Amino acid sequence: MFIMKKLLSSFFLALFFFLTIVHGTFAETINDFYVVMKIGKDGTVDVIENIRYDFGYAERHGIFRNIPYVKTNKDGKRYKLKIDVTSVVDEKGNSYNFKTSTDVSDKEIEVKIGDPNVYVTGKHNYVINYKVYGALTYFSDHDELYWNVTGDEWTVPIEKAGAQLVLPQAVQENNLQKQCFTGPSGSTESACGTNVEEESVVYRTDRSLYGGEGFTVVVGFPKGMVDVLEPQPYVEFQDTWYGKIIIFLIVFGIGLIIFLWYIFYPIWIMIKWYRHGRDPKVPMGETRAWYDPPKTRGGRSLTPAESGALVDEVVDLRDISATIVDLARRGYLKIEEKKKNDFYFHRTTKNEGASLLPFESSLLNGIFGSDTSIRVKDEKLYSEIEQAKKDVYALLVEEGFFPKDPSKIRNFYIGIGVAGLMTMNIPLAVVAFTFGISTPAKTPFGAQAAAVARSLKNFLSSQERQLKFQASKQLMFERLLPFAVAFGVENIWAERFKDLHLKKPDWYSSYDSSGFRTTTFTHSLNSSFKNLSYAATPTSSSSGFSSGSSGGSSGGGGGGGGGGSW
Repeated sequence: MFIMKKLLSSFFLALFFFLTIVHGTFAETINDFYVVMKIGKDGTVDVIENIRYDFGYAERHGIFRNIPYVKTNKDGKRYKLKIDVTSVVDEKGNSYNFKTSTDVSDKEIEVKIGDPNVYVTGKHNYVINYKVYGALTYFSDHDELYWNVTGDEWTVPIEKAGAQLVLPQAVQENNLQKQCFTGPSGSTESACGTNVEEESVVYRTDRSLYGGEGFTVVVGFPKGMVDVLEPQPYVEFQDTWYGKIIIFLIVFGIGLIIFLWYIFYPIWIMIKWYRHGRDPKVPMGETRAWYDPPKTRGGRSLTPAESGALVDEVVDLRDISATIVDLARRGYLKIEEKKKNDFYFHRTTKNEGASLLPFESSLLNGIFGSDTSIRVKDEKLYSEIEQAKKDVYALLVEEGFFPKDPSKIRNFYIGIGVAGLMTMNIPLAVVAFTFGISTPAKTPFGAQAAAVARSLKNFLSSQERQLKFQASKQLMFERLLPFAVAFGVENIWAERFKDLHLKKPDWYSSYDSSGFRTTTFTHSLNSSFKNLSYAATPTSSSSGFSSGSSGGSSGGGGGGGGGGSW
């Protein structure tokens, strides 16, 4: 056992060293980051960055370099530098493809180097040339260049870094102030050295820089050597007069929207419901004995679907079922129950002519298409039935019963209620789902017709007088049955006739050969309505997809930024 433990320990130790070597071999690294900065007499600074980048075995297109164009002095004031990138070449002077872009949010200029159609590996030299305007700082006793050479935003290590500051003329060393810093932003570590060579000050790091660490240099030289070329003060958009106005308008607008959405709108919905969401009062109210459906201004009797929608302001599946029963009663189709709860519709050859309303004709054609018989369980009639519902709403508006489509008003307030829940506006959601969806109201003519429809419903569900006289002709039962279906009282209506000897309607046939009973008949019809509800339910579909992703610290002064490979 001891030997086994020793072997395992040796194995894992060897594996650790192997992975370390592999990581070092394959990891990207900057072997040397050397910058030459030539200070011109006109106050500009020409910068030449020589970056020796080792991609290892990684395949990349090239590197990118981010250079900040805003610097902050020790007093916290910010200034905008002008940076012109002139070229990017290799160590032999051969040009690289590159493009520059400005990131306003990060206040950086990005230099993206490489060809998107070409991959590179191993070691490559990138020499970036750019001119900076406003990089110098002017004090009362000296002028100064304070520059973040490498930047502290690189994610790869930098093995060596150095800089050469070339002055416009030679200066004795005792007239120069020089310093350098290493480490993360704000660090005062000086793991670096300086050396004066004629007109230059040379800086070199004493250690490697890890990702997130930078190298910063400072040189102060006597006044009068360069022209004054100060950078422009950098003013954030929100600090400008027009920015303040625009931000005020935005804040005011957001505040107004919040007020309207969370406070005013819930109250307004209730006011709107109180003023316009209730049916107007009409001279004739409901009665207990009304035998006919409402009529249009032109004298046409409303269909069961229209009458049902007038009562509850909704065209639902009951109204469509009532329409099918009414079409059967009128001779346009037959309903057959071949087995229990297994219904078939058979289209007759009766000429439709002008006797059908548009929604009735489209529903009949939608159910059968080019067929003459269908099995209800096998059909998917969602779109046909939804279109019929829309047509009924449109007809009620066209005939003057509603000023607007009530379904669209309800859907609007349902959407408002859902939006209220998503924005945590609970009062608005409650008001939208209660008062809002109750806002649809009828015209005075529509309210009068609704009173007639409710009177017919009262008769179907509670009128008992003269039933024997009316039922002896069988017309009353069949003619008003579709209206009873639309009003949801077909079972009550059938109950009135259960002890009377009525014959089976010629538009209905059943597998049950026993005697005809009105209550059994309506129960069978209800079963056919359930079959129809399955046909009216939309089918779900699935889809699949995939997708292929002056101070003294490091990081101070101008320049800086970082970069990486792409």
